[in-house]
Amino acid sequence: MAMKNFIFFDTETTGNTEEDVLCQIAYAKKERGDTSFEDGEIFVELYNPGKPIPPEASAVHHISNKMVEGKETFKKSPDYEKIKKLFEDRDNIPVAHNAPFDINMFSKEDINIGDFICTLRLVRHMDKDSKIPRYNLQYLRYFLDMDVDAQAHDAKGDVLVLGKLFERLYKKFLDKNNGDEEKAIKEMIEISSKPSIMRVFGFGKYNGQKVEDVAKMDRGYLEWIYNEKLKNPDGEEDWLYTLKYFLEQ
Repeated sequence: MAMKNFIFFDTETTGNTEEDVLCQIAYAKKERGDTSFEDGEIFVELYNPGKPIPPEASAVHHISNKMVEGKETFKKSPDYEKIKKLFEDRDNIPVAHNAPFDINMFSKEDINIGDFICTLRLVRHMDKDSKIPRYNLQYLRYFLDMDVDAQAHDAKGDVLVLGKLFERLYKKFLDKNNGDEEKAIKEMIEISSKPSIMRVFGFGKYNGQKVEDVAKMDRGYLEWIYNEKLKNPDGEEDWLYTLKYFLEQ
């Protein structure tokens, strides 16, 4: 594998169902030779999603309907062809936190991404002993004491935090592979391409308990959660994989 460029990106959306679409994109590109992702271009733009942004979504990313009023839809914007070419270029590896969600949003815009790196799946993979209570990006920012000036839940702010998190993870994989950059990136892509095993419940009556332990004492609960998540599987790939794994043990 030849050395690649990295594109750290994030989308903000109208929600997290199959009917929802993006309303903001931010990315920062790290090219070969850049010492930091901050050396490259940082892009951020709002788009009219073509449907109202519900207050539940605005409460998370603080993008209002007024802010996108008069904006072009992403596909009709002058940015579309440039971004499509950038993300479909196989010399570039897109990097995101919970990458399958953002990649799915791009696929709705007819942008087809190949290899990618998901920092969420990498962190879960490395946290074998479940020492990290939560894995969302802004929690990791403070849990890992990352020094970055960024606004939370804003696409640009999330990209800046993402870049810092990636730099930490990349160093760990580089050390693990004895400094071989090609092997390190290949392993990161391989881990990112598969669903994660979720080790601890972060919700429900067993919040904070290990999934493995709950599977032994209350199998019916895992079956119920699995069937509930099957009703709306978007974004639930990791949990469905985990629950099926422990139910088959």
